[in-house]
Amino acid sequence: MFDEKTSQNLKYYVYFLLDPETTKPFYVGKGKDNRVFNHVQCALEFETVNDKYDKIREIFSTGKKVEHIIVRHSLTEKEALEIEAALIDTFEFLQSGLTNIVGGQKSIEKGLMTSDEVIRLYNAAPLNKISNDSVIININKQYKRGSGKDAIKNATKETWTIDKNKINNLKYVLSEFRGLIVEVFQVEEWYEKDRGYNPNAKRFGQTKKGYGFNGKVAPDEIRNAYINKSIAHKKKKGAASAIRYNL
Repeated sequence: MFDEKTSQNLKYYVYFLLDPETTKPFYVGKGKDNRVFNHVQCALEFETVNDKYDKIREIFSTGKKVEHIIVRHSLTEKEALEIEAALIDTFEFLQSGLTNIVGGQKSIEKGLMTSDEVIRLYNAAPLNKISNDSVIININKQYKRGSGKDAIKNATKETWTIDKNKINNLKYVLSEFRGLIVEVFQVEEWYEKDRGYNPNAKRFGQTKKGYGFNGKVAPDEIRNAYINKSIAHKKKKGAASAIRYNL
């Protein structure tokens, strides 16, 4: 733990939690005082289940300890938030396996983007409503740039935890990437498919039921109502679900 003099000099800071086996970060955070140490304390004292705590418990089960790296310190809270967000965006782009549930502050509006995405963002009209037969699926974690013309469809089509009572009424899927609707698909059929848990999750190795769809790009009269529209103004910090049924 940091003593009082150290805490006063640190002010706000940005930190990594490191896996001692790989020496790679599995969590990026910001805070002050002893925030960097609190994750381990909570993981060991409480039974809360999430990827971060499961990873910490896994490390301790091998007789090792989580390592802590202070990336930048003596920051204002605003500076710390911006650095945290930039690091989370970068690690997720590199598919490094962070256990952060959500991106950093303003990662939707100002996060990592291509130059074309920046242009679309600042010229995108806001989307305030979708029809009852449509669903928005966020593909931030599935979509990898430069992976071919079918990349958006492949990132969108499976496998998702969708309300079973709504599935048969959903005719259109809106692919959302970093706050923008980047494609619209017409569903021809939904199908069930087993999906695994995150490698860092407590239930890793087990499966649960999810849904995928077969379909095609929606007709222009539907597609044009949504494509390149922005829902960034509707996204709240801390909202982790990839599925949205309404705005």
